[in-house]
Amino acid sequence: MVQRLVISLIRIITSTFFRRIDVVGIENVPEDGAVIFAGNHPNALMDGWLLTAKCGRWPLHFVANAKLWKYRMLVPILNATGAVPVYRREEHGGEVNNEKAFETLYKVIETGNCMGIFPEGVSHAESKMFKLKTGAARIALTVAARGKTGVMIIPCGLNYIHRHRFRSQVLIEFGQPIVIDDYWVAQFREDNQGAARKLTDHLAGALTGVTLNAPDWRTLRFAQTARRLYKPSSAVLSPGEYVELNRRFIERHLEIARDPEMATFQDAVEDYQARLDMLGLKDHQLRKSITLGDAFRKIIFRALIMLVLLPLAIPGALLHLPVGWIAAVVGERFSYEMDDIATLKVFATILLLPVLYLAIAIFVGLSFGPWWALVSVVGLSLSFFASIRLIEAEAGLLLSVLSVFKLARLGSEVEDLRATRMALVKEVRELVDRYIEPGTKRMFTQEDFGS
Repeated sequence: MVQRLVISLIRIITSTFFRRIDVVGIENVPEDGAVIFAGNHPNALMDGWLLTAKCGRWPLHFVANAKLWKYRMLVPILNATGAVPVYRREEHGGEVNNEKAFETLYKVIETGNCMGIFPEGVSHAESKMFKLKTGAARIALTVAARGKTGVMIIPCGLNYIHRHRFRSQVLIEFGQPIVIDDYWVAQFREDNQGAARKLTDHLAGALTGVTLNAPDWRTLRFAQTARRLYKPSSAVLSPGEYVELNRRFIERHLEIARDPEMATFQDAVEDYQARLDMLGLKDHQLRKSITLGDAFRKIIFRALIMLVLLPLAIPGALLHLPVGWIAAVVGERFSYEMDDIATLKVFATILLLPVLYLAIAIFVGLSFGPWWALVSVVGLSLSFFASIRLIEAEAGLLLSVLSVFKLARLGSEVEDLRATRMALVKEVRELVDRYIEPGTKRMFTQEDFGS
């Protein structure tokens, strides 16, 4: 019962924190049998929550860094979800004993259940995956060698558009299962460490195929800017298309980076992005000339949406904004690492909202009766979601207003940048046509580019 409540809560949290969650490859997850979900680890505990909410299997016991038990507010939920603490040698001077944790995980798998693990061993904010540790492989090989059940590893790619931003988007991609068959068992019995390393390398290749990786931030930033220039103005990318297009640019760029023409183009793109940053502009603001009339019509439309939402959202905004502010402060000031920020924001909200709702329910119940207490909680919940939409509308309105002022104030600079952009758009599309691998399926047609 407790576990069902926890997973329901996790699903509500993830669907509220993220505006859109796309799942690819769910057909690779079997409906039953022992499974090890192995994913990349860019966003602390949020990674585990997303897999829990979207993998389609439950219960899912996660291997978790023992440092998470330092956060007292996390402990009840960690325990309720069956998380298993594992100590990292790097954080404990090399003297650790995880035998008990591993034995617990063996039993979980041997009963036909599932476990989740992040083989990088630590959550991080780098542009590429860290070298994988062998823990996932050793667990899978040991269970298979014990012969009580078959087991497979499912590679899980977690690709965030903006990791810490509320109402952002994320793509979860499940790769082809790695079945630990007789071949792997024989390898393990012959050479434990060698088989574990070999399986880990195989898993690393599978994870690379479902994640976005760049050798450094410069390459990733260049690929993202080139992708924005290449994309037709009318196209709206899903998280999956966003990741795939970035991946294509990174992979092809790395293959031809030493080509003089490509080096010159990269310098021009980086100079364009630097000028945008200096002026506080975004690339999308330069895609087409916008008249003041068009801009004000958009502003009026967004203002009308706010007016419609305002009556329902006011109670939620007044009561929930302090909670949001406290959660943001907690996330920024008390995180051990940059990748913990979103997790702490969410946990602070989880703890504060029930206290707030309970206090209001008690006050209303004592004043007007229990039925009105229930009505107040339901009304607050509806108001909460209305306030989220109102905040999104406010953000859009603010961006529209700022765009109008910036474009009006920076007239000559904007026109110069727009001309630069047009030249870069033409060049990047010509380069794609010239260097694309034969047989690669195009994401856009000529009609898309002409629109």
